[in-house]
Amino acid sequence: MPASCQPIFRSGAIALIAAFSLTLVACSPPQEADKKADEREEKVEAVVVETARVEPRTLSASHVGTAALEARAEAQAISRTSGVALQVLVEEGQQVRAGQALARLDADRARLQVAQTGAQVAKLEANYRRASQLAEQKMVSANDVDQLRFDLQNARAAHQMARLELSYTTVEAPISGVIASKSIKPGNFVQINSPVFRIVDTSRLEATLNVPEREIDRIKKGQPVVLRVDALPGRSFAGQVDRIAPVVDAGSGTFRVVAGFAGEGSLQSGMFGRLSIQYEQRAQVPAIPRSALLDESGDSSVYVVRDGKAERVAIETGHTEDGYLEVRKGLAVGEQVVIAGKNALREGSPVQVIDENAPAKAEKPAEPQSDSN
Repeated sequence: MPASCQPIFRSGAIALIAAFSLTLVACSPPQEADKKADEREEKVEAVVVETARVEPRTLSASHVGTAALEARAEAQAISRTSGVALQVLVEEGQQVRAGQALARLDADRARLQVAQTGAQVAKLEANYRRASQLAEQKMVSANDVDQLRFDLQNARAAHQMARLELSYTTVEAPISGVIASKSIKPGNFVQINSPVFRIVDTSRLEATLNVPEREIDRIKKGQPVVLRVDALPGRSFAGQVDRIAPVVDAGSGTFRVVAGFAGEGSLQSGMFGRLSIQYEQRAQVPAIPRSALLDESGDSSVYVVRDGKAERVAIETGHTEDGYLEVRKGLAVGEQVVIAGKNALREGSPVQVIDENAPAKAEKPAEPQSDSN
């Protein structure tokens, strides 16, 4: 073949092959085209997610707030006389009872005063007896007898005052409780009316919450309260509503609610904690972990796994407690909701579930402990 004819032959052959290929593609059956499309879909990677099942739970509606614990009663032990402290009988942290001696001051001057006034009383009593006998014999006037009687009464009052001053040299506890602080040492000179001990009654601790007035009809005396304190992580304490203020504060629009807890244990005055007043309980309602909820535009919706794909479902929610959320509409018990990996999902995304039989999971709350703990 002449060299000039070779390029023409090659070009014709290439064109013939291309036309034959197009004919084969055009004549391919539709099943093969669908198969290729399915293969392309299979190449879309499934999103790995973690799910939890909708399960029935008992949830309580509650008002949650923070407050510091306070002792039910607190008092200062005050020195009611002045003098040098001879003995300090208690230390900080010690339990005391009302009327117990806490410290003793120098009582020498007070004892002398008692002795002096006592002698004066004895003298006047003798004079009054003699005068009364002489008055019967008309040897002493009635006015003299009356004057002696008045003097005797004044002397007795002075003697009682002296004895009272002597008792003041012993500083006593005004209430039962624990010595929270003391400002006295042996040898110190104590001024009259100066506070020397602070006592707190820790048998009952209280926490005060300011509750919005819209909840005034829900909070009742005696309702259960759960307390968790920062200083004792992982523990909770049971108490109850002790008192409710009868009026709403006009400035803040709130009313005061006082919750009480037993203090004979780990709880201490001054601890800061989170309180939950449980005012309504719903038994065995469908519930999901709060982590399943989608945080978008305020709508309540979740991703549900159905037929291996993610389906976004709008739900109506109710009570929430300890990481769980009540579902009133939109889901049925047993359905799987996505709790991890949901940010990578879109409507219809294929999913790969880590554990299809995983039960609903949420942070397990600490069980309320007895007030005596």
